[in-house]
Amino acid sequence: MNPSRQKEPSGLWTSPLKAADLAAELRFSDVLWDTVEETLVWREERSDQGVLVCQSPQDPSPRDLTGDLSVRARVGYGGGDFTVSHGSVYFVAEGRLYQQLLSGGEAQPITPEGGECSAPSVSPDGKEVIYVHSTEGTDLLALVDTQGRNQPVVLNEGHDFYMHPCWHPQGNRIAWVAWDHPSMPWDSSALYLGKLDGEKGTRRLTSQKIVAGELAGDTGVFQPAFSPDGRHLSYLSNKSGWFNLYWLDLSSGKKELLVGEEAEYGAPAWIQGLRTQAWTADGKSLYLLRAKDGFTSLVRFDLQKRELQQVQGEVQQYTSLSQIALCPQAERIALIASSSISPSRIASVSPQGEVQIHRASSSKHLSEDYLSRPQSLSWNVETDSPVAHCYGLYYPPSHPEFESSGPPPTIIKIHGGPTSHYASDYHPDTQFFVSRGLAVLELNYRGSSGYGKAYMDALKGTWGVIDVQDTRGAAEYLVSEGLADSNRLILMGGSAGGYTVLLSLITYPGFFSAGICRYGVSNLFTLAADTHKFEKHYLDFLVGTLPQDEKRYRERSPVFSADRIQDPLAIFQGEEDRVVPRDQSDEIVESLVRRGVPHLYRTYEGEGHGWRKSETIQDYYETVEQFLSDFVLSR
Repeated sequence: MNPSRQKEPSGLWTSPLKAADLAAELRFSDVLWDTVEETLVWREERSDQGVLVCQSPQDPSPRDLTGDLSVRARVGYGGGDFTVSHGSVYFVAEGRLYQQLLSGGEAQPITPEGGECSAPSVSPDGKEVIYVHSTEGTDLLALVDTQGRNQPVVLNEGHDFYMHPCWHPQGNRIAWVAWDHPSMPWDSSALYLGKLDGEKGTRRLTSQKIVAGELAGDTGVFQPAFSPDGRHLSYLSNKSGWFNLYWLDLSSGKKELLVGEEAEYGAPAWIQGLRTQAWTADGKSLYLLRAKDGFTSLVRFDLQKRELQQVQGEVQQYTSLSQIALCPQAERIALIASSSISPSRIASVSPQGEVQIHRASSSKHLSEDYLSRPQSLSWNVETDSPVAHCYGLYYPPSHPEFESSGPPPTIIKIHGGPTSHYASDYHPDTQFFVSRGLAVLELNYRGSSGYGKAYMDALKGTWGVIDVQDTRGAAEYLVSEGLADSNRLILMGGSAGGYTVLLSLITYPGFFSAGICRYGVSNLFTLAADTHKFEKHYLDFLVGTLPQDEKRYRERSPVFSADRIQDPLAIFQGEEDRVVPRDQSDEIVESLVRRGVPHLYRTYEGEGHGWRKSETIQDYYETVEQFLSDFVLSR
């Protein structure tokens, strides 16, 4: 015990990080350079508004590009909101594709109303855009001229999903990724190469072929990119069991593994527009994002020497990097960067690792004494499967003025997806709780991404079983190591994570002190019938197929066992959630009300599958804080 610190019960420490601070934070989703000028453009979310911001050497003060239009693509879970080329930005708003000069002026729609656009990619000459279009359940690749003078042309259709369209430097070929139900893109997808012919308004694909991956197999492909000289096509594939770097020689057709190791250089494509590789302008190297055990680093692969080197310098302070983009005029890498103690920011990096910050997500600068760095943990699990370990990132309480005796109350956070994972980036909610004296474990249960394909595939047919087992196993491990108070264990999760929260309370009543569930799945039957197109057959992999596995669906649907929940539970739900509609939460709450189980139910108008509005975010954290004070921390 430190005599200079006040003795206060864990969880009740006074923190300078308020719910209003979390609500006021910007959220960044992408960053790109213009192709002809050294101008940087990024998208940030301010409450529920998506805004494009640009910064140029001639005008170093960031300025908004878009006005009342909210920039947001809505194909699947979104992403692929904009691109930049030849002094213009092309972005999606209200389902349409717009063009706007970086120098200013009004945005002009270049596609007609109807459906949703995503993932625009501009031709090398700046005259055409290929993009993903989705309408009435049908997805396709389309092309339109950059002025919108002609009607869009359908380039390719027939697959359930399309992603990552990109141009060859000569403008006569394109590459893209496609896949079909029941696969997810990381399970089985194909990389296509196609040849274009015809004039504007009559463009068509004269040939196409699969050059990597497969439509009915167990290999996924991710983010194709042509080399600047047009001789090679690089891409990421999990054929080896990890997302590694490959390239294709376009003249000989030879494929080669360039970087192969037990690390992830790609990612499950939950959204459009994700990028983890970028060519240098001279075509001699590739910059890559390397993820291992929850930590991401920037590396450079020299194609001539076949050497992989981590970029040194200031950039190493950041443990989470995403959306890599290279400036064509100078070898400078743009990224969204953060670490566990550094809020997200738009940054550019020199080859020597020097970092320039262009925008920070938060204007509040907390002392590091209030913030917690994660400890990477792993522990054994009892299982018949080849996956015998479980992983997590543990954040101990942190405060310069307070301390408590004994193990702290602990929140076990369960990610969504469920094929997602926690990485060592800045999680405002985690720091919100640790600065109040709680510990947080960000659990990467078996089935999470980031640890190779075998670890992810462990969830095949076992969702609702091993994730629940690993949740209890994580709690038992923390208690055995003196890292958590066995009488104050709290579960928290959203969507698929909320599902695991509900099932854990059902499976182990009385073991956990409370649960916090955001828009959690409660009925697998209705999820299979009503969920959006992207995940329409995801349960075939996670649980089984209907009607053959009806018994399994019933056994693993929390709604049919909700009467076993006896621990305090807070449920939060968006009124406009299309992925997990409100009735899934209503049915759980009905059981809690009928039996008098301590609970809290909060619904939010205008919110879907996740919070966007500042007022919602502030209310959520204030409500959670009060809930924990009433039902857990006062024990």
